[in-house]
Amino acid sequence: MALPLLNYPPKSQNQRVEGYTVQGDDQPTIYSAEALLEYSEMTDLIDAAYRQVFFHCFDADREVFLESQLRNSQITVRDFIRGLLLSDTFLRGYYAKNSNYRFVEQVIQRALGRDPYNEREKIAWSIKIATKGVNGFVDELLDSDEYMENFGYDIVPYYRRRILPGREEGQRPFDIKSPRYNEYYRGILGFPKSVWQEEVRRFKPQEKKATAGNPALYLDMARSVNPRPSAAPSVNTATINIGATVPFRKLGVPVAPEPTAQS
Repeated sequence: MALPLLNYPPKSQNQRVEGYTVQGDDQPTIYSAEALLEYSEMTDLIDAAYRQVFFHCFDADREVFLESQLRNSQITVRDFIRGLLLSDTFLRGYYAKNSNYRFVEQVIQRALGRDPYNEREKIAWSIKIATKGVNGFVDELLDSDEYMENFGYDIVPYYRRRILPGREEGQRPFDIKSPRYNEYYRGILGFPKSVWQEEVRRFKPQEKKATAGNPALYLDMARSVNPRPSAAPSVNTATINIGATVPFRKLGVPVAPEPTAQS
């Protein structure tokens, strides 16, 4: 007997506010297969689905069979999203490298376009994974009223109202704040923690970079030079007794020649 989904209190987020829209360049592009006629338009929709689920997709990770079915209208966009979430690439990269709670968080972010409301929501969907498996969890999530009301059968999921007014920068994308591997596997694989941050801090515009012959190019080399101080003399000249240490020869006294072998 399958357990019903536990109740969890929804948190007040931007996507729950009716009619709340922030105009700007960061508005998501909505891809819908409802009235697509051109081959290139369907290609853009498929690429958008890969970006939403995988963030980046290599040629070896593409689901060619699902793409063919979608182009021929044999499946809907929702079926295509389901196939990507249950693909071997996604399961190996996300499900096998994380706990059920973290996996639920990542799937909710990609399928519903929002962060989980709270820990209770993660627990509720994690129970679905434990009782129905990953397939049952994905099916129920895509059959939920929230998914159908926002995306339906033909719209690719997108980040819903991600930008917050009154802040210098909006919410970070899910792919940055929820990377594929957790801290444990990042430590095993030797992933650096802040390499990209250091690169951002060291970034200089092209017009501010030193050109050839600029003394600033040799500043690091000059700083690396470590001049050694002159060694202190082992004998103090102020205490030398010259009269006692230097041989003295009196004037006017002939010096006897040194004997030779013949004499």
